[in-house]
Amino acid sequence: MRSERVRLFQTLPHACGYFPERTAQNLVIDPAAPQLDKVYGTALAGGFRRAGGHLYHPNCDQCRACVACRIDADHFSPDRSQRRCERRNADLTVTETEPGYTRERHRLYERYLRARHAGGGMDAADGDDFARFLTAPWSPTLFLEFRHETKLLGVAVTDVCLNGVSAVYTFFDPSHDERGLGTFGILSQVALARRRGLPHVYLGFWIEGHPKMDYKKRFRPLEVRRNGLWQPQA
Repeated sequence: MRSERVRLFQTLPHACGYFPERTAQNLVIDPAAPQLDKVYGTALAGGFRRAGGHLYHPNCDQCRACVACRIDADHFSPDRSQRRCERRNADLTVTETEPGYTRERHRLYERYLRARHAGGGMDAADGDDFARFLTAPWSPTLFLEFRHETKLLGVAVTDVCLNGVSAVYTFFDPSHDERGLGTFGILSQVALARRRGLPHVYLGFWIEGHPKMDYKKRFRPLEVRRNGLWQPQA
């Protein structure tokens, strides 16, 4: 990314969401820049990620645990567990839909947050919080909806850029844990990338050995960005 095109800001130190004894800082592309939609694909390829209207990258002084990762969609081959997940969810309809707030989506989002992130500060998200976190006016976002007949079971929030799709966030009905809807969401995003002829699915950041993040290494071939270069993860 050419530095003259956009300004970068560094956040103040804040509590790390993955290691409670550590503090974290992020680099953030100027959220007021008028051309964020044009630099988004380049930012993804440079290891940045979108949260709401912000494009950020961890930039912590004493820690480099967070590593940007992406699936090689062209060569992805599901493992045995992922194939079982596909079979369990063969009765679902996956639909590309317009992004944004609906009461149905928000109710599902609330149930998911209460079950998975109780007390984490997100479980009381109202409609404005929903839209602010999952979408941005400039982002090329679609919602992949998973339905059993007419019932909404999950939503994979997905940004579609020229160089790949970004798995922004997935939320689903916590009463259907047996379906593995988080895994199914990523498999659906790989399928979307292939339909669009896009080479990668960006999964955000991976932390080796961390129980909340290590699932990402099961999507192979996985590439990680280290020292400014994308390279295969063994």
